Amino acid sequence: MKQEAMGQTRAAGHIRDNINHRIAPGLCGALVACVIAAMPSDAAGAIYQYIDKAGTIHFTNVPTDPRFQQIKRDYLRLAPRLSRKALEQAIARYSRQQRLDPALIRAVIKAESDFNPRALSKAGAMGLMQLMPNTAAAWNVRDPYNPLDNIRGGARHLRYLLDRFYGNLPLALAAYNAGESRVEQHQRIPPIRETRRYVRKVLGFYRAYLSHKPSASPLDGQKPSTVGHQ
Repeated sequence: MKQEAMGQTRAAGHIRDNINHRIAPGLCGALVACVIAAMPSDAAGAIYQYIDKAGTIHFTNVPTDPRFQQIKRDYLRLAPRLSRKALEQAIARYSRQQRLDPALIRAVIKAESDFNPRALSKAGAMGLMQLMPNTAAAWNVRDPYNPLDNIRGGARHLRYLLDRFYGNLPLALAAYNAGESRVEQHQRIPPIRETRRYVRKVLGFYRAYLSHKPSASPLDGQKPSTVGHQ
C-alpha cells in the first residue's frame, strides 16, 4: 500500500456510527449543509452544534453539553448539473487515483442512487454514492450533493474498505452498506437481508458494466430519491 493510502486508512480508521464531529472552520458552511440535509424530521434524529473559542464547529446527535444548539432542517441542497461525459470523466479520474475499476464505481452509483445526485435516504445518506455525514466528513467531502465531490469521497471510501478487508470485494461492499463494525463482528457478510441483497445487486451491476459499455443515466432533471443505506 502506498504511503498516501496508508495515511488515508489511519485517518478513517475510527469512523463512527453516531454523528459527533469537530469541523475545521474552512469546512463549516459545507458540512452544516451536509448535516442539515441528512437530518430526519423527527426529534430523535436531531443534530446539534456549538462553536468553541477556536472557531471549530462541533456536531453531535447526543448532546451532553448545554452549549449545543439544535440545527433546524429547512432545506435540501440542489445538486449541480453534470453531463454524462463529465460523469464518465469523473469516474475515470477517481478510479485511477484510488486503483479501482471504473465499472465498480458505476455499479455502486447505480445501486445506491441510480445516478441521481439529489438522492437522500431515510438514514441520511447523500448524493450519487450515498455518503453518510460521518463518511463525508472523514474524506473531506465539502458538498455531498456535488457529483464530483461525492464520487471522489465515495471512491476513497471504497479503496479504504477494500484495503481494510484485504481486497475482499463482497465484504467491502457489505461494509459500505451496513458499516465496518457489523462486518468485523460477523467476519462475513452480516445476516441482514438488505445488506445481502445490496451486495448481490452491486456485483450484478459490476459484471454487467464489465461486459458492456457504460450506459449511465443522465443526471439532469431527476427528482430526489430515497435509495441508500439503512
